[in-house]
Amino acid sequence: MELYDVMRTTPAVREFTDDPLPDDVLDRILENARFAPSGGNRQGAHLVVVRDPGTRARIAELNKTAVRRYVAQIKAGESPWNPVHPPGPSAEEIAATEVPSSFTQPVLDAAAVLVVFVDLGRVAAMDQDLDRIGLISGASVYPLVWNVLLAARNEGFGGTITTMAVAEERAMKELLGAPDDFALACVVPLGRPVRQLTKLKRQDVREFVTRERFDGAPFDPS
Repeated sequence: MELYDVMRTTPAVREFTDDPLPDDVLDRILENARFAPSGGNRQGAHLVVVRDPGTRARIAELNKTAVRRYVAQIKAGESPWNPVHPPGPSAEEIAATEVPSSFTQPVLDAAAVLVVFVDLGRVAAMDQDLDRIGLISGASVYPLVWNVLLAARNEGFGGTITTMAVAEERAMKELLGAPDDFALACVVPLGRPVRQLTKLKRQDVREFVTRERFDGAPFDPS
């Protein structure tokens, strides 16, 4: 596929067919995705390919902690898991929230699941001393993850970046034997999409790009 076609038709895929994702195809996806940039080219990511049903069932179970808060906040009209405002629903209300299967089924149904870790000793985090949630170190791992999804689209497969399991990072690291100085970045279910979307809904460039300043005029080449 042409590069721009891949970029404009790579959706978040959460429903998969029963088609397998052969190791040779997955290897080709990873072989091309590995050329993603990272801070200082230190390449601190470590990916675990999970196919075992029992392990995937445990990952799906660990998703539920974050999903309960996510769903409870959505129902309360809040932006879920935002780091600025604490959740309105109580801990008891969150614990009693039912978990929709759509949040756990992709991990169970995918042909393969990638669990992405990043070595905190190798990433640069220039925002570590700021009084807010850290973001910068993600620049050393998420370009690789996005390259995986672009390459998967090119091969006729798809997936999505999920972060619900991060709320149970300690348990995830124990499950997969990850060292203490690695952080869980995301979980990526991969498989053959039930439906391949070709028209995605996204903001227009003029809605989120401005000239010269944050409050500048919208970027409009015309």
